[in-house]
Amino acid sequence: MTPVIAAASSHSGGSGAIVIAAVFAVVVYLISCAIWPFRSCRNCGGLGRFHSPSGRAWRHCHACKGTGGKIRTGRRIWTYLARTHDRANRSRRDRL
Repeated sequence: MTPVIAAASSHSGGSGAIVIAAVFAVVVYLISCAIWPFRSCRNCGGLGRFHSPSGRAWRHCHACKGTGGKIRTGRRIWTYLARTHDRANRSRRDRL
């Protein structure tokens, strides 16, 4: 057996640690989405407005509509799943 194949075949147990780390990262991200559902708007940097070159006038950001925040992707998924669950339970309650 060549040394490269022998080294590759003797490696074991690393994939379990990667899976556990990935699951941990997803759980931490979902918790952070529950606590902080908004992120800063990338267009205006979270200010909600753009200033003119003179600095006196400003206009609202069109991406966030002047709020300075956007809903995070994880929170969108969280809300979609919660609404799907609620719709399923609501239709079941109506049938009873």
